[in-house]
Amino acid sequence: MNFKRHGIMAGIALTATLALTACGSDNETPSTTSSNGGSAPASAITCAKGSLTAQGSSAQKNAMDEWIKAYQQKCTDAKIDYQGTGSGAGITAFSGGTADFAGSDSALKDGDETTKATARCGGNPALNLPMVTGPIAIAYNLDGVKDLQLKPETLAKIFAGSITKWDDAAIKADNSSATLPSTPILAVHRSDSSGTTENFTGYLDKASAGAWTFGKDKVWKATGGQAEKGSDGVAAAVKKTAGSIGYVEWSFAKANSLGTAKIYNGAGEFTALTGAAAGKTVAGAKITGTGDDLKLSIDYATKEAGAYPIVLVTYEIVCSKGTAADKLALVKGFLGYTASTEGQAVLDKLGYAPLPESVQTKVAASIKNLA
Repeated sequence: MNFKRHGIMAGIALTATLALTACGSDNETPSTTSSNGGSAPASAITCAKGSLTAQGSSAQKNAMDEWIKAYQQKCTDAKIDYQGTGSGAGITAFSGGTADFAGSDSALKDGDETTKATARCGGNPALNLPMVTGPIAIAYNLDGVKDLQLKPETLAKIFAGSITKWDDAAIKADNSSATLPSTPILAVHRSDSSGTTENFTGYLDKASAGAWTFGKDKVWKATGGQAEKGSDGVAAAVKKTAGSIGYVEWSFAKANSLGTAKIYNGAGEFTALTGAAAGKTVAGAKITGTGDDLKLSIDYATKEAGAYPIVLVTYEIVCSKGTAADKLALVKGFLGYTASTEGQAVLDKLGYAPLPESVQTKVAASIKNLA
């Protein structure tokens, strides 16, 4: 199923006129009173009591923090804790029963990951529910260079360690009008198992015409560079180190006021990172999951004009059936809010892109079917 539909970008350029979608358990009525006492469309938040513990993707941590704050302000009997431990740790915690849901920057892999998650769900399928479009920024710290441009082959060679100085001929060719220093390059990567790394290396593997030889993996395989834990660790290292470059989810680049490179896409143009540009890539994704499982396949070599090609979609990993009875209503209530138009509307200001409308609708439907 391709997401290129009429009006698809309405899911990216959200406005205040969009209808708010109520999601959650069917036996509770959301509030229709706004905070200033006036009437307003029905809130997307359906309250439930209890507590949830979740962990995983650090890329979506800023979104989760905002969502949890909004939900708990409305629902005072709910307590939700989300820790950005990394996608690999989140999946392990979910499969081991210590997390009620997990955040992951990649869907469960066929084989061991899926088998363990299914067992944790009492033999029922675990679902991959896309929730956050997190463009991956190529953040850099290079005095005097404000509009760095990089082709995928150049980017691959920088992170593989074969391009070691900023005035390398390949970087000069991508930036003909820039004055580049001979500063050594420090390429910063993740030290932990990371869906961000998997998506970034997946992009390099598909788009760099063979310049990247380390494949696609959650664990960094290239030698050299500097390893840091979490997107926050990578962003902090780039911010404090002249001549550095790293890959981080866009919200971390924005939060740290880091410069971000324009990336050459399949349409033959250098494209700046914006929510709309990232959304064009996600809009061309295809669903490869079945039923309520919404695993996506992203075309990193998209030829869509104006598309920013390095994106990830963060999934919430949750049991289709088998969630504990005292947790189910809160899982549905909270995730129903995050998938709603109201919940997605907060993402743009945080450095994320809202889900395309067609994806958002499917996610909301899957959440309503949780049992």
